[in-house]
Parts: sequence; structure tokens; C-alpha cells
Amino acid sequence: MTHHPIMTAHDLARHYEVGGGILRKPQTLRAVQSVDFQLYPGKTLAVVGESGCGKSTLARLVTMIEEPTHGTLDIDGTPVKSETWAKLRQTVQIVFQDPYGSLNPRQRIGQILMEPLIINRPEMTASDREAKAREMLTLVGLRPEHFDRYPHMFSGGQRQRIAIARGLMLDPKILVLDEPVSALDVSIQSSVLNLLVELQERLNLAYLFISHDLSVVRHIADEVIVMYLGRALERGSKDEIFANPKHPYTKALLSATPVADPTRKPDRIKLKGELPSPLNVPNGCPFAPRCWKVTDRCRAEVPTFADTSHQVACFVPE
Repeated sequence: MTHHPIMTAHDLARHYEVGGGILRKPQTLRAVQSVDFQLYPGKTLAVVGESGCGKSTLARLVTMIEEPTHGTLDIDGTPVKSETWAKLRQTVQIVFQDPYGSLNPRQRIGQILMEPLIINRPEMTASDREAKAREMLTLVGLRPEHFDRYPHMFSGGQRQRIAIARGLMLDPKILVLDEPVSALDVSIQSSVLNLLVELQERLNLAYLFISHDLSVVRHIADEVIVMYLGRALERGSKDEIFANPKHPYTKALLSATPVADPTRKPDRIKLKGELPSPLNVPNGCPFAPRCWKVTDRCRAEVPTFADTSHQVACFVPE
């Protein structure tokens, strides 16, 4: 097992200019701010947080759908630049949240799976493409006769298996999973998660797993980054974060996760106030307006990570 990261992100940020008109200056929306991480083969890094925290923007940066405003991304030792995009793009593939929306309803499953090869591997013969697509169908637990059917003939779980198979057609080293089971029925979620774990072991894939559901993260992650309003607030191994959350926001998120134990009293932390607008992020710590441990320093300075294995950006950690 290699111990070198397959992907390294340093100080990654993505800003958007929003609004603006004849006499108005556009405002800057800081969707992602100075995020660092490393992805390792055979390991899963989960990025968690509520809607609007920058998780999906991070997914678009990692899959090279968008360029970072600043910061660097490095895949297998090669920096991601406009001239290396085409070569590196095949290394990273994405599986979206809604399997039906991401599959062309007019194409048969076989065509959907072969399309990435037609575009990116023009040297392959038609029979090689078909053989690879059929092999991939089997790998994700579908049957040979599914090859000639259309997406509407499948259940949500089967469609997500097809989306995973399509993501694997170019033999990527990194798979970005953007809420891959949140649109599925709970009874089907575990079978798709187990498939992902199995594929990771078999193909030594690195996963960037984006989710707001901590019970799913607990099942699949090795490492966790907790994000809030575009910033990483806490980072560590799954065991450290679940057993000993240090940031007040992480503690509040974990307290909202249902526990399957009727004897335990719910110890829910209710956050006061609304999530601030990403166009108007407060000075200092972004979580300060909703934090029950807030101090004057929290409102004035942005806390940063200390260099430890379990990192927390907080002046008054638990």
C-alpha cells in the first residue's frame, strides 16, 4: 500500500463575483476559503457540513470542472494547470447525488457506459469498449441483460450503481462522491455504500466523500473535514472526530444525529440564529454569531489550525 498522497490541495479557494450593475460594484461570494487536504489511495476523506458550506464547490474544484481562485491542487505529483487538465481529468471522476438527473434518459445503459471511452480513448475498438462496459456492469452488481435497457427501467439504487460504473470506465484513481446516497431510500443506502467500500478495496481508489449525513460518514470515512461557510473548522481521523469533537460546531452537528438507542436521552444542541449569508461572512470566526462559547477574540480574529493530527480552528475548543 502506497503512503504517498494521490492528491494534495493547499490553500484552495474559490470566489465568485455576484450581482453588480451599472452603478453597483459586484459582491464577492467566498464559497471556499483556504482549504488544505491530502487524499490517499484506498482511503476516504469525508467533507461534512450543512448546505451552503462549500462542499459541492470543493467537489467542482477537485474534479477540475472549475479553476480555483487561488491555491494549488496537485495530482500524483503533477500540478493541476490549464495545460495539464486534459491529461489529469481522467484521473478524477465524479458521482452525483441524483442518479436519474445524471444519466441521459434517451441512451441505453451500454451507450452511457461506453461514451467516456469513445471521447477519451478513440484508439479502442468497438468490441473492446463493449467488453469493458459489460465487465463494469458485473463489477457493480448488475446483470448482462441490463446492458440494453434505458435508465427509467431501473430503481434508484440500480441507477446509482450505473453512475458509479460510468465513473469507473476511465480507470480513475480518485472518485468524488457528491452526496451519492442521499437521494436513495434508507434500505438501499447501505447496499450502495457497501459496494463503494468493496470497489475501493478492489481498485485501491481514493474517495472524496461529500455529505451532510454523519451516520453515513461514520460508515465509510477514514478522515473527516468539517466545513462551515467555506472554511474548514475541524479535521482529524473519523474515530477522533466522532469520539472527541473539539469544535462547538462539530459538537452541535453530532448532537443532531439520531442514535438508535431508546434508553439514551437526546443531548441535542440547538444552534441559535440563522446561517449568515455567504456574501456577508462575519469578521473573525465564521461560526462566532451562533456559538455559545464566543469571546471578543473570536469576533475579531480568524482561528487557524495548529499542526496536530486532530486539528481544530477554535480559540476555545472543547
